[in-house]
Amino acid sequence: MLRTLMFGAAVLVLSSCSRDAVTVEDAPAPEPAAAEAPDFEHTDYADMANWLCHPDKANDACAIDLSATAVAADGTTTPIAFTPAVEPAFDCFYIYPTVSFDTTPNSDTNAGPEELNVVANQFARYGEACRLFAPMYRQTTLLELQKQMMTGQTAANDEMRYSDVITSWNTYLANENKGRGVLLVGHSQGASMIYQMLEKDIVGSPAMDKLVAVHAIGYETVVDPATGLASGLPVCTSEAQTGCLVSFASFREPTPPSVDSFFGKAQDGKRAVCTNPAGLGAGKGSLRAFMPRQSFGRMMPNDYGVAVDTPFVTLPGLLTAECQSNDTHDWLAVSINADPADPRADDIPGDLVFDGKVVADWGLHLVDMNLAMGNLVDLAKSEGAAWQAAQTAE
Repeated sequence: MLRTLMFGAAVLVLSSCSRDAVTVEDAPAPEPAAAEAPDFEHTDYADMANWLCHPDKANDACAIDLSATAVAADGTTTPIAFTPAVEPAFDCFYIYPTVSFDTTPNSDTNAGPEELNVVANQFARYGEACRLFAPMYRQTTLLELQKQMMTGQTAANDEMRYSDVITSWNTYLANENKGRGVLLVGHSQGASMIYQMLEKDIVGSPAMDKLVAVHAIGYETVVDPATGLASGLPVCTSEAQTGCLVSFASFREPTPPSVDSFFGKAQDGKRAVCTNPAGLGAGKGSLRAFMPRQSFGRMMPNDYGVAVDTPFVTLPGLLTAECQSNDTHDWLAVSINADPADPRADDIPGDLVFDGKVVADWGLHLVDMNLAMGNLVDLAKSEGAAWQAAQTAE
């Protein structure tokens, strides 16, 4: 199954059998079987070492320089300072994607450069809207993902991975939430963990009332036609809606996903969710991208047409997006409104390149969240305000 091969998502196989009833008179009732102890130690999330971002953590990975430079079409530049929210009224809880360079099937909980990089690109900017919580977790590593894609088998412990995610969440609820609203954020493997949290532990529980919204990007969930829900939640259609879901997989507009592409693919006849963060419930909208000045691992900065010295670059008017569909897929089509006559660069980084060739089936997966980061943060602000207003009205 491609979902399993690409992302190490847990596959739960349920089997059942039946047999004729047998009655044994006076036989004692069998003792219930003892639950088998997991073959791993539980991570202690009272220990700040197991968090990337936490309000009480020294050297918080989200407390970094997020300044940006706006590069206009005419090549002029404008500095954009980052200002975190002062005493934000709600929280954001983030599960990061597959990034670990560890050589074991599951990662450890020690933050490496790759975890620090991804939290800077995908989550720290939400600090304009909310308090930030991002646990480390023993995810399926990149090396194990490669093995899965080659062999169809994995040695990763999915139970341990999910145990970390749900334990960190429960620790947050018990010690930090105190009745506050919370927005769940995740990408790729992290988004798949959020969907599991929703389906196994949150939907139908008291925690569901705390959900400001869910931004789970780059790993699709599908809409149940009987209920209109995806992973137990409605799909967001307005900025004032709360308790709803934002999800999309991005592709360049001229290159839609092929029939074999995993991202945005319908499952069992159910359509994948595509919500356009640049215009919920509408057509095309402008993306407020925050692209990295230098992509992780590159020796040279990305080319945006002019030299910049801030960690991030934003490109007003260059990118627009709208959700599109065909017989097999639903995706966010990203258009680049380039002008070869102006000094600004006419393209953006973000394609997966293997052996010198672009892997088109991945689309712009690597920069899904960078492409819409400004939109997502603005949406978080409006969703948070709507959630707060609803609590006040009760």
